[in-house]
Amino acid sequence: MSRFKRVGKADPMAGFRAQTTEGTIPNGLLNAARKSGQLNLSGRSLTELPQNVYRLNIDTPEEANQNVSFGASDRWWDQTDLTKLLLSSNHLTDLSDDIKLLHGLTTLDLHDNQLRSLPSALGELQELQQLRLSHNQLTSFPVEVCFLKSLRCLTVQQNLVDSLPEEIGQLENLTELDLSNNHLKCLPSSLGCLTCLQTLNISQNRLSCLPMSLGQLANMKLLDCSNNQLTDIPASLSKMPALEQLYLRHNKLRFLPQLPASSLKELYVGNNQIEELEGEQLASLTAISLLELRDNKLKSLPEQITLLSTLTRLDLTNNDISTLPASLGLLPSLTMLLVVGNPLRGIRRDLLTKGTHELLTYLRGRIEEPNEADGGPTAMTLPSQSTVSLHNLKSLKLLDYSDKQADEIPDEIFDAAAAGGVTTVNICKNKLTSIPPRLAELQSYVSEVNLGFNRLTCCSPDICKLVQLTHVDLRNNQLSDLPSEMERLTKLRCIILNYNRFKFFPDVLYQIVSLETVLLGNNQVGMVDPSRMIRLVHLSTLDLSNNDLMNIPPELGLCEMLRCLNLEGNPFRTPRAAIVAKGTDAVLEYLRSRIPT
Repeated sequence: MSRFKRVGKADPMAGFRAQTTEGTIPNGLLNAARKSGQLNLSGRSLTELPQNVYRLNIDTPEEANQNVSFGASDRWWDQTDLTKLLLSSNHLTDLSDDIKLLHGLTTLDLHDNQLRSLPSALGELQELQQLRLSHNQLTSFPVEVCFLKSLRCLTVQQNLVDSLPEEIGQLENLTELDLSNNHLKCLPSSLGCLTCLQTLNISQNRLSCLPMSLGQLANMKLLDCSNNQLTDIPASLSKMPALEQLYLRHNKLRFLPQLPASSLKELYVGNNQIEELEGEQLASLTAISLLELRDNKLKSLPEQITLLSTLTRLDLTNNDISTLPASLGLLPSLTMLLVVGNPLRGIRRDLLTKGTHELLTYLRGRIEEPNEADGGPTAMTLPSQSTVSLHNLKSLKLLDYSDKQADEIPDEIFDAAAAGGVTTVNICKNKLTSIPPRLAELQSYVSEVNLGFNRLTCCSPDICKLVQLTHVDLRNNQLSDLPSEMERLTKLRCIILNYNRFKFFPDVLYQIVSLETVLLGNNQVGMVDPSRMIRLVHLSTLDLSNNDLMNIPPELGLCEMLRCLNLEGNPFRTPRAAIVAKGTDAVLEYLRSRIPT
């Protein structure tokens, strides 16, 4: 008997096979990548990228050393170069210079890792078109990225980058650049060389000025400069003929900047220090459909604002406006007018809670001008004999099926909306008892929904599929709760819940950190949780008037982000009515003084 104990079956090829360490990537996945040219390794808790991934298109597959013959599907020598490599949501701290071996890559996704730097060899990937580096720990912008001449999409948001190299201007084919949530204090003038750029996001940085060269970006459609320290905008910006969306929210602007007028459709200048609007400049905004001026210091509106015939949404929340021009009621396309938090005179408070339609009707009633009848060539009659404005659908992206007293929305209405890429849906003043399920079909486009003045008893989770939603109006229904799935609405900024049956502040609203306006007046709310409310760092308007609040927790005074807090009509004894009448700042200061020390 042999003195060597035999365990299991011996491998006769063991002495001839190359020794490899066992990786964390299944061979089947690698083989599939050789055929498809795509490899998805996202969310695998990788701390480093195995060598066999870098050498995927170089080394012979292990199976080739074991098989004598191959079928048509096993011809590894006919493999496709890897073009798409997804490595997001891992624990990678660095990449090897061997990344250059994957010379055919067109997409490299590294977002949500722990990268502090990138290898210089990255600059050799000359076929790369998409590079995603967001949510890492990069402290400097990788210069090697600037040599990727084929790059079209570059996302570097949520890092620690404090400056950009001048070489960034060499990315002549770049169409999308996201630098948001970094530590940038200035931008290089070479940005103006990125003439193909269509989207630029530089929000959430520390910028105090913008380079004049930005005006050279003739193809720019979306520019986001929100949450910086800008006190002025260069006049060259008015030379950007393609610009459609401009975000300047949360800066230090005192005047509305000179703006490109020919294509601009959406202008966001909320949360600045603007005190006055120039009428001539407003009148030049001939294509504007959304104008956000909330949380500024405006005292009045120029009459020229009534020349904005394409305006569908005007947000004047939290300013110092005392009167509204009566001619505002003649704006033909205006469907949403927000004026909460202004010291308006001559307009009854109950009228302000009834919505835009009633307010505009009231304003029209103050002038002697006949209302123009709808219809003619801009209207389309659907099989249900319901008239929908073709002009609104195609040009304004607005579906208006309001005030029909209908208990359901006809299918052909949604068919027309889907074909038109509608962004705003107004189906208020009907007899709906549930949210139309087909509303979810518009999830790719719709950002505003008005379901007010219906008979909704519950809010279907279907509305939570509208992931682009920024404003939702559910006033005057019979709601008592909101679905927990609503936390998916990460872009939601305004929700109107007046005149419902809520007994508690809806729990899910504490989870939606993007909220800026919550109107919950005329319900039965008995308490709020200030420890959770304070996490809503963007919340500036909170209406809790005419509820059942027996006491106001002093800790609510720590919510210093609030610019408009309405507590009138509740049965609490403190703070006294005299303090409440002094306004939000006085109430918050009083509440802070009551916090036990």
